[in-house]
Amino acid sequence: MATELSHEEILRYSRHLIMPEVGLSGQKKLKEASVLCIGVGGLGSPLAMYLAAAGVGRIGLVDFDVVDFSNLHRQILHHTDDVGRSKLESAAEKLRAINPEIEIVLHEELFTSANAMAICKDYDVIADGTDNFPTRYLTNDVCVLLGKPNVYASIFRFEGQASVFHAEKGPCYRCLYPEPPPPGMVPSCAEGGVLGILPGIMGTIQATEVIKQILGSGEPLIGRLLLFNALEMRWREVQPMKDPDCPICGENPTIHELIDYEQFCGISLGSEEAHAEELEAKWVITPSDLNAQLQGADKVVLLDVREPHEWDICHLPEATLIPEGDITARMNELDTADEIVLYCRTGIRSARALNQLRDSGFTKLRNLVGGLHGWADEVDPSIPKY
Repeated sequence: MATELSHEEILRYSRHLIMPEVGLSGQKKLKEASVLCIGVGGLGSPLAMYLAAAGVGRIGLVDFDVVDFSNLHRQILHHTDDVGRSKLESAAEKLRAINPEIEIVLHEELFTSANAMAICKDYDVIADGTDNFPTRYLTNDVCVLLGKPNVYASIFRFEGQASVFHAEKGPCYRCLYPEPPPPGMVPSCAEGGVLGILPGIMGTIQATEVIKQILGSGEPLIGRLLLFNALEMRWREVQPMKDPDCPICGENPTIHELIDYEQFCGISLGSEEAHAEELEAKWVITPSDLNAQLQGADKVVLLDVREPHEWDICHLPEATLIPEGDITARMNELDTADEIVLYCRTGIRSARALNQLRDSGFTKLRNLVGGLHGWADEVDPSIPKY
């Protein structure tokens, strides 16, 4: 049965219909199309909202998270009243309010090697709005194996990237990034921050590229990587080449099925938080135990390994500030005879800093479990969380 537009849809999409590049036939293509949005956070919010508004007939959403206060400055699908709520429930409600004519399909589960093929196979275009390397490589490999376009974007602080990886027509993500960076080398947005507007800019670029893929119009970002610096308000473009030795889309591929992507990226327990928790008991201290020790007579050196602008937000009294990146150069300021307790925002960076000091001969070290967040929960709620 041929796709038709109702009178209400013709009115809704009228500004599309009067454009010859879209027209009635293009709008019908959008209505017939299906797009999977992996993640409904910073990038996924504007991406899904504009796809819904544009009339993409079936939009799948993959996420397994809940809305947090720290999401609200950039994840515009979610409102203050949604804090603590499933992101998928929150997103679906907003998207249906934007456009009740479309179908929203929810996949409230972790996107893994076990389910990725089954989830992606019934969608025309895959849009990667994730924020971690294992899922990016997983998304890429699924798209290559299924022959689907992967509309990609990433964000960090003031900088964004966007491209379309379609192995049948150009390079894939592995051609551009054959190996993931070492764990901890690239901070997450939770550690390094992100300008709230940036995912809006990059997410709408993703939505544009998705719509172009559906319409078959314009010049897609296949074989082009768009780089944006919001602080300088400058755009650059590079042209990654298809790698003939790429292990999945090259001339002699060695990857024929999905692999363990956390292992591939060197993340054995699934997250940096897990690595922080992996420290043996003798190297950690709880906020309550530290508080008790500070009330006693024993000397404890508190070492804050965050950045100076984070120190300005809050810090523990009598602490010394040496950012994680300066530990090697400034460890001469520390005494190996002292008992040193390291802390940061959540305990991740301080765990890495502790290992640096331990490798240099320091033995009386402990990491504050949960960092300042744990301190605020257990000891002093006047410490703000950020």
